[in-house]
Parts: sequence; structure tokens; C-alpha cells
Amino acid sequence: MTIANICRPPPFPGDQPMDRCFGICPCLADPARRSSLFLKLALVTIHVVYAGVLFLFDRDLIEKTKKEPWYTILYLLLFVVTLIQYFVTSLSSPGYVIDAMMAVNERNAVYRKAPETSNQSALSKNGSFIVAMEGNQMERNGSGSNATSWSKVVAGLYPFGSTIRTWTCTYCNVEQPPRAKHCHDCDKCVLQFDHHCVWLGNCIGQGNHCRFWWYLCEETALCLWTGILYISYLKANITRVWWQDAILILLLIILSICLIFLLLLLLFHSYLILTNQTTYELVRRRRIPYLRAIPERVHPFSKGICRNLYHFCFAMSTIYSLEPLPTSQEIEEKSRPYTCSDAVTCRCC
Repeated sequence: MTIANICRPPPFPGDQPMDRCFGICPCLADPARRSSLFLKLALVTIHVVYAGVLFLFDRDLIEKTKKEPWYTILYLLLFVVTLIQYFVTSLSSPGYVIDAMMAVNERNAVYRKAPETSNQSALSKNGSFIVAMEGNQMERNGSGSNATSWSKVVAGLYPFGSTIRTWTCTYCNVEQPPRAKHCHDCDKCVLQFDHHCVWLGNCIGQGNHCRFWWYLCEETALCLWTGILYISYLKANITRVWWQDAILILLLIILSICLIFLLLLLLFHSYLILTNQTTYELVRRRRIPYLRAIPERVHPFSKGICRNLYHFCFAMSTIYSLEPLPTSQEIEEKSRPYTCSDAVTCRCC
């Protein structure tokens, strides 16, 4: 036995079981992923408790299910779809800058090997997604070749005269296109960063913002339907068993608070979609260098309500668009007050 073994402190009794647990499930070794997993488990448990208590106490609902099964089937279908949408959103990629950069670099390598394909459109493939650049971006690059480095691509998105330090991430050391931000929870830069959702354990960005909005819609509808079922039960059985009523009233109060929060969140994100903004851009506008000089009432990335809705709802989740900053002429045009003729010509659309 060596001196090192004698001086080594005895292992803590709980270390070995935890090491075995981490060996079986490596994701539990990371505190951030462990807390995210527990939050997901808690959210699923809450859903199951609310539905289980309802079917356990409400005998009238069970009798109604026997006579009209379609009503309960629709409710359970919405319940399952909401949970599926939750996990799909939590596991989907928000669109990372590093992936877009790798896609552009891969496209450059392909163009160097096959220069005859240089007349293709400005699309960059990398694995399962495509990076699409705006039409005027290549003109602003000052380069007629499709084989453009990531630094030149990002430089073409910013106004002339800005330095590379203004758009380089100090954590990832990669050039950020406009609307991108580094997420400290994910430790990656996200395209069109909106926020990091703790309950999802994932960032919301360009790649999954649409899925997140649909999840909010489904969750709001499920909470509203569940609240209606709770109220219907309490109206018919308020004086029968007091402890059941107390449990249902407590759950209904919590559900009402969650429903108000979900409705406000759904309306807020609907407004962001119509104006083509993100939560980060709206809340931290004065801290974003390229948005400071733009008036508050001007939405620089908005293309009109109809086009904003079209790009948000029908754009493929595997295509990430890099939007350039609007020129001074475009900002001046968007700053112009609306007139009656603008309403006739549908300028806002």
C-alpha cells in the first residue's frame, strides 16, 4: 500500500450509486441537462394529474363518455398532441450559427471542386438543413462568386463601415449575422434568438419558433378545455364531498393562473410574428448596436403582415434565412407615417 493510498480520503458512501447512475444515463451527469429533464418530467406529471383527477372524481364525465365517446376522445387527442408537440419543440434545433457557418464552408468546398456549378442559387446544404441568403446580400458582398467565405457573408449583412469586432461572439469566436445572439444556457449562438425556455430546456430561435407558437396554442386550448370540465363538475357536485371539492378548487385556481399566463404569452408572440420581431430584440433593443439608432415604432425586419405570416408559417424548418440589415432608405420608408392611400394600397401587408 502506497502513501498516496493511505492519505486518500475514503469515498463518500453516495458516490458509487451516483456514478453507476451517471454511467447508465450520461445526460444526468450534466447539471443543466439534469434540471431540464426533471422539469420535463414535472410538466408531464402535472398534465397527468389534472386529467387523472378529473376522470377519477367526475362520474358524470365517465357516463357521458359511454354515451358520447367522441367528446372524451377529442379531449384525450388534444392532450396527447399537446405533449407530443412539447417534446418535438424541446428536441428541435433553434438554428445554430455554427451549423450555418459549416454549411457555407461546405458549399465553398463543393464550388472549389466543381466550378462549373457556380451559377447555382445561393443555397448552402449541410446535413439535413439549408442556409438561404437574401437576394441583395450577394450584391452587398461585392463579390460575384458563389464561393463566399462565412466572414464575407456576414460582412455583407451589415452596413458598410462596421468592424468585425461588432459582430464577433466573444464566447464562440464566430461571426454573428444580424439577429443572432449567444445563449449562455446552450453555450451556442442562435439565429434569430428569441429566448431560452426553461420548461422546454431549449432555445427558441428561427428553427423552432413556429413549433413553439403552435405548442402555446395547443397548451392554451387544453388548459381552457380542462378548466371548463372542472367548472362543470363543481357546478354539479359542489356540496357532495368537501375534500374533493377543495382539491378541485385548488387545482382550478392554479389552472386559471396558468391559463392567463399562456394567453398573454400567446398574444405577445402573435404580435412578434406579425411584426417580425423577437423577444430579445423587443426587450433589449437599446442594447443591440444596430438597432439603437432606429426609432422605436419602426420594425426594421418587417416585410408586412401578410409576408411575415407567410414566412413564419410556411417557411421550411430546414431552411435558415440570413436577413441583412435594412438600408437607410428602407428605414426612412418604414418610418413614414401611414396615410389613407397606404391603407388602400395595403402598405402594412
